[in-house]
Amino acid sequence: MTATLLKGTAYITGGASGIGRATAFGLARHGIKRLALTDISQENLLATSEALKSQYADVEIESLQLDVRDVKAVDYSITQAVKRFGRIDVAVNVAGISGAGKATDATDESDWTSVLDVNLNGVWRSQRAQVRAMMKQENLGIRKGRGSIINVASMYGLIASPVDIPATPYTSSKHGVIGLTRSDAITYAPHGIRINAICPGYVRTPLLQLATERGSMDPEIAKTPMGRLAEVEEISDAIVFMASPMASFMAGSALLVDGGYSAN
Repeated sequence: MTATLLKGTAYITGGASGIGRATAFGLARHGIKRLALTDISQENLLATSEALKSQYADVEIESLQLDVRDVKAVDYSITQAVKRFGRIDVAVNVAGISGAGKATDATDESDWTSVLDVNLNGVWRSQRAQVRAMMKQENLGIRKGRGSIINVASMYGLIASPVDIPATPYTSSKHGVIGLTRSDAITYAPHGIRINAICPGYVRTPLLQLATERGSMDPEIAKTPMGRLAEVEEISDAIVFMASPMASFMAGSALLVDGGYSAN
């Protein structure tokens, strides 16, 4: 791949840590020169922005603190990104939480609603604002269109979470993200907006790394044919592909990147 695989402006929610941070670096590495980086943590935003600028000095960064539960803040962040950069070519919705990890009978309604409000409603709020902005943009042809949106779901959006890992709110929210992705994909594909989802398996985030060191992830890693966790860069590479003209005929897809877990 060359640094010209991507061009234009990208916008990322949850872009200052984990998969979001890796995606910011991946997009910059492959040609994005204008980046609207949003995250709930101002501290992480500052650190990620500084790290990006040190490695990619020619990338312009708009850092915006954002809680995707706040519809006004979501709309404002898109407005600011367009105001500064003119358009949004790629939008990646990463922001999400894992939740309490309890079985349904032990889950409070507040636990349920908090996960759904971030993981599903937050993606909907973000995608709505992104679509509204993209619909006003010039269509750059069949390979680029008006823009590309990638929603980060999970393999749990296509399969159930294991019995020993109760995650019904999280799993339900990720199934919802895939439904949202597919429904909006067929609505907006005729307008030159591609909407797809990516479904990672177990990824080496700080939380899972700690669980791995304690051995509590061993049974799940054993179920993964590749026998390991994914690195965040492996997920961001797949996102770069989906954002690029190489995926120009993809719409409504739920791309599994799970080391073969769901094929068992």
